Amino acid sequence: MDPPDSHSDDLEILLRTPLFRGVSPSDLHLIARASLRRRVPRGTVFFRQGEPATQVSVLTRGRAKLTRVDPDGREVLVRFVAPAEMFGGIAVLGDSTYPVTAEAVMPSEALSWQGDAMAHLMRRFPQVALNAMRLMAGRIQELQARLAELAAQRVEQRVARALLRLARQAGRKVEEGVLIDIPLSRQDLAELTGTTLYTVSRILSRWESQGLVLAARERVVIRLPHGLVTVAEDLEAGGG
Repeated sequence: MDPPDSHSDDLEILLRTPLFRGVSPSDLHLIARASLRRRVPRGTVFFRQGEPATQVSVLTRGRAKLTRVDPDGREVLVRFVAPAEMFGGIAVLGDSTYPVTAEAVMPSEALSWQGDAMAHLMRRFPQVALNAMRLMAGRIQELQARLAELAAQRVEQRVARALLRLARQAGRKVEEGVLIDIPLSRQDLAELTGTTLYTVSRILSRWESQGLVLAARERVVIRLPHGLVTVAEDLEAGGG
């Protein structure tokens, strides 16, 4: 049974969700009532790549990662999902399969809507459909930017940019600096930046000796954000 304040917590999350931007609180109550709450332990998937796409979800607690296995069998980390973000949006189209796997990287919860139910909500509330289009356009631009980085930037730049993006998405100030508040392994970072585990480990070790970061198992703290910006922008002082 849900805690007494769970519905108010849901509404607070939905009010911060870009998918529902511009929708009134009263309408959000109706939208929330059409959802199913899902609780997923760490290491468990919301859905797998290639499965029929049946549900659109908004993460309400925890973190998830989206991964894709290429035809050659290599797993690629596409992005992390934070609370108030939508994932699985392709389910709205019907007769589709999920292009990625969504796995909880910590105990997580989501509100999910059946694809046909979300399509109905989009017809009833056109602002939701417009928001979804904007979100999809933003994801495409994000992927294009990452492809451009892979083609034109040095590995050190790509790793620095990835850490700065994650800090903007999930950064939390701690005594040592800015903690990326996601369980982030060096393998994850290698997949995000199109390089190898060995290369990422070597870069992080060098940056630790320079005082830029603190890197432990699944934990990265950015000690000098401006130093990483210097590396990301390939300025002379970056020493890449």
